[in-house]
Amino acid sequence: MTKQVKIQGKEYPFRVTMGALLRFKRLTGRDASTITDEDLEGLIALFYCCIASACNADGVEWPYSLTMFEDILTEDEVKEMTKLMARENPEDSKKKEPKGSR
Repeated sequence: MTKQVKIQGKEYPFRVTMGALLRFKRLTGRDASTITDEDLEGLIALFYCCIASACNADGVEWPYSLTMFEDILTEDEVKEMTKLMARENPEDSKKKEPKGSR
């Protein structure tokens, strides 16, 4: 079952895939495993890569650049994606949870 996230009222697929992890590395120059709970910039970049990669694989148009994604993203959307990520990687959920959302 594909997980979905709602951005600006539209649902998009959200998955952690090898493509998403490689996209993150190309975008930031670092591994996703380096993201800490205080690294909101890294976490949002990873979310962006997970959505962009899933959209690409599923043939869904993803109209946002990373900067635009950062500008439109709400705190509730960040919390929802954090929950989805935690369900996918239960051992890493504390590491990837943004500080202040606990």
